[in-house]
Amino acid sequence: MTTDDTLWDLEERFWTQGADSVRQATAKGAVFVLPLPAGILQGDALWREKDVAQRWRSVEMSEQYLSRKDDIAVLAYRISAERSDEPIYEAFCTSTYLNDDGKWLRLAHQQTPVWDTREG
Repeated sequence: MTTDDTLWDLEERFWTQGADSVRQATAKGAVFVLPLPAGILQGDALWREKDVAQRWRSVEMSEQYLSRKDDIAVLAYRISAERSDEPIYEAFCTSTYLNDDGKWLRLAHQQTPVWDTREG
């Protein structure tokens, strides 16, 4: 598996696995920016916020981009995520990873929900 494949696999697990998986793949001091009401989260607030470790039944990533320089990688993509009893969630996302002694850890994550301004 290439480094790029590893990073995309980590990112998909962020969406589909639980809080323990997210915590293990997150750097100390990480910052997440999520849609309201969560907002900007850092430190212990990450683990108190239910939106951080939501499990999605299925996810589809598209418009994927990856930029890597030394021990830093930035992933940008569009997500379409689905789970029971909720509408499909669509967002533009970025995640920044740091290679910390051979282990990729998420340092930052941001989501911008997609709204089709052509509707309604």
